[in-house]
Amino acid sequence: MKWRCNYCGFEEDAFRVYYWKCPRCGSPLSLDCPVECRVSDSRVVWERYSGFTPFKPSRWRGEGLTPLVSEKAGGHTLLFKLDYLNPGGSFKDRGTALAIAYAYMLGYKKTLVDTSGNTGISVTLYSKLYNLEPTIVMPRTAPVGKKKAVLKLGGRLVEAESRTAATQIVEEYIGEPGVYYVGHLWSPLYIIGHATIAYEVYEDYGVPDYVILPIGSGGLLLGVVYGFEKLRECGFIEKTPRIIGVQGYSCQPIYRALYGAEEKGEDSTLADGVMVYNPPRAGEIAGKIREYGGDVVLVGNTEISRAHSELWQMGFLVEPTSAIVYAAYWKLREKIPSNSSILMVLTGSGLKTLL
Repeated sequence: MKWRCNYCGFEEDAFRVYYWKCPRCGSPLSLDCPVECRVSDSRVVWERYSGFTPFKPSRWRGEGLTPLVSEKAGGHTLLFKLDYLNPGGSFKDRGTALAIAYAYMLGYKKTLVDTSGNTGISVTLYSKLYNLEPTIVMPRTAPVGKKKAVLKLGGRLVEAESRTAATQIVEEYIGEPGVYYVGHLWSPLYIIGHATIAYEVYEDYGVPDYVILPIGSGGLLLGVVYGFEKLRECGFIEKTPRIIGVQGYSCQPIYRALYGAEEKGEDSTLADGVMVYNPPRAGEIAGKIREYGGDVVLVGNTEISRAHSELWQMGFLVEPTSAIVYAAYWKLREKIPSNSSILMVLTGSGLKTLL
């Protein structure tokens, strides 16, 4: 397994040293690791898809292999991937399980992450499995329930004035001896972990015509695309879905990257989980959306609130950020051909937002 920078050509043995970004040019890194085109019948996600991941975590809590629920609406087949049912209440557990196992393998004693909430819970949970000490930097505006979850799990919580300030604060800790900066906005381990969603959907259903995904840092979108690409390379599938990303009007860096300007609209502050103003992999994300004939849909608070309420009435107990994919479907539904199948990943549990 090697670190590789696709911008300047830097390479290094990833089992020898950890980099959260390229030490030569500062760009996001990728992981070059072999793929074995095989799937087992294990009910442990890392054993089932061990041919697609660079290593197997030595400890886990049942992450992955989440339910896929099918509903009919307006001539479409809606496929809801219930990733809010992961142990930490969000899809982040798939990437964190790999990232923290890797930190343990390299001998780190402490973990550090800046987050709007879900990643903080996830990093705390998996750090404690390996007896690592987690420090979680979160904005003061993060949901109280998410902060309480971090503290209940045994994490050290540092509050910042904003999401941007949280990123600035972690710079004070990066470089301290024994501290592993998770860097989930940058880490290719999250992309590889999130790819397991594509493998599971393929096994449970096949290849959907469309995939609608929220975009914050973009790791989920890149991971799902990576997963379908690996399935195609292995000969399991012949086509890949059309990729639709969703952002809010209040924070639309990928829309801007695609179209060169922002679009005015209602505030989207309800979707706090995707308020990432400068995602490090913005160019990669926009490139994959273009490659697979996709688009970025923008939504506002009224649309998010409506979609959130409807999802709860349907029995999906998600947080508002998760609802943006359903809000996007409602905006697109008249343009999507009849009989199409649409995958929507429901990313975070709403139970954390009720306190």
